[in-house]
Amino acid sequence: MAVYDVIIVGTGAGGGTLARHLAPSGKRILLLERGDWLPREPQNWLAQDVFVDNRYISEDTWYDDQGKPFQPQIHYFVGGATKLYGAALYRLREEDFEELQHHDGVSPAWPITYDELEPYYSKAEQLYEVHGAHGEDPTEPYTSAPYPFPAVSHEPRIQQLADDLAAAGYHPFHAPCGIRLNEANMPYSACVRCANCDGFPCAVHGKSDADVLGVRPALEHSNVELVTNAEVVKLETNADGTAVTEVVVERDGERETYSGDLVVLACGAANTAKLLLLSANDKHPQGLANGSDQVGRNYMFHNSQAVLALSKDENPTVFQKTLGLNDFYFASDASEYPLGNIQMVGKSQAPMFHGEKPGETKLAPEWSLEKVANHAIDFWLSTEDLPRPDNRVSVDGDGRLTLSYTSTNDTPKKELYGQLRSMLHKLHMEPDHLFHRFAYMKNEIPVAGVAHQAGTCRMGSDAATSVLNPDCRAHELDNLYVVDTSVFPSIGAVNPALTAMANSLRVGDHLLERMGARAEAAISA
Repeated sequence: MAVYDVIIVGTGAGGGTLARHLAPSGKRILLLERGDWLPREPQNWLAQDVFVDNRYISEDTWYDDQGKPFQPQIHYFVGGATKLYGAALYRLREEDFEELQHHDGVSPAWPITYDELEPYYSKAEQLYEVHGAHGEDPTEPYTSAPYPFPAVSHEPRIQQLADDLAAAGYHPFHAPCGIRLNEANMPYSACVRCANCDGFPCAVHGKSDADVLGVRPALEHSNVELVTNAEVVKLETNADGTAVTEVVVERDGERETYSGDLVVLACGAANTAKLLLLSANDKHPQGLANGSDQVGRNYMFHNSQAVLALSKDENPTVFQKTLGLNDFYFASDASEYPLGNIQMVGKSQAPMFHGEKPGETKLAPEWSLEKVANHAIDFWLSTEDLPRPDNRVSVDGDGRLTLSYTSTNDTPKKELYGQLRSMLHKLHMEPDHLFHRFAYMKNEIPVAGVAHQAGTCRMGSDAATSVLNPDCRAHELDNLYVVDTSVFPSIGAVNPALTAMANSLRVGDHLLERMGARAEAAISA
């Protein structure tokens, strides 16, 4: 059996980023991916296939706390969830790393500060070719480097929206966007600025995802290997239970085992917790790294809502996801507690509504689905979800995953919606015409939307209340690390992908230092 220096389980924002960062070291690195390469095919850009037929959604079945089965909106491909994400690459605010009072309680402090992560945010923005403009968002934390690319320009209707917001006293900004767009030289641009980006796979590799900008560059190094269709089902430890010795994989109906000096999990918050719980043994009877009973707990996934407003004029925008608004992110004159983030979401298309139960949209009968899409301006509202011990992932003896969840901060969520609704008359939109979109087609269970899942293996300085130390190493196992969003002590109110990427780079530097020290020790011995 081959022995690797590092085994990385999962190839998304955490695992794919880490692989690229470690690849130049020359260390022998193995990537294990549960899925396969996402096929490049015409269906990548067809709304019917993506949003109604769920062509790229996994066939997993999970259960809620009432035992009701549901299909999670989860993707198993090289690149993980980033293959279909909206590529909104926000930094958490500086205050998000500190204890922050919310309507429903306290968002806890991280064991690391924004100062510690900031250089890695800049590196992640470079790595993922982020477009943006510093200085527009008053909540923006300080930055040590400019964005590598200029902000993606607003199309006319969104520029009008930005102008109207500014005239009304708000502070709209160009949203940080990870697309491989060269507006100054479109013949050489990978991104073609199409309507089929947010929630779609990119057929031309114009999206800054962890496949295109993480895994593929890593595989250019001969010391990096990738095994696809390889589901890790268990981690075995040494007799003392102090280190992982084998990674057990199911592949093509057979079991395989791999061994590595260091093992890094990046399976996503739910599946990383599931794997640790299924790896229980005599030394770890509650699950691997679970002496604190925190594995699987404190699950978060943002208290979000997708809504559309009807513009009085048609909205011919193609690429809509270029604007954000954080005026309500923290306590303000509008509220004594944080409400959250408002940003654009991908442009509505009529076929999407066929999967969203159009009878429940409460639109006037004369509004056809096509007319709604033509006049729609689409928003995504995110309110911070607070970590709660009873919001958790658990598994039974058969490996059945149960996701128990009760929402938090519902009042701020409603108030954020109300703030947007109150703006409509100032923004050249139909008064009171703001409608919920059913973001998870064919599924009325809110927990099915797992795109922003976080928590379950949080890092902390106290082994009694956390799973990982501040370097994201398991308190109880010397060679086990985690670099996905499960490590988050809190989730903030902006998209978590860039923070996962930045933290992966930070942990990567720790691993490089650790492996270098080991190599020097071996030479001197």
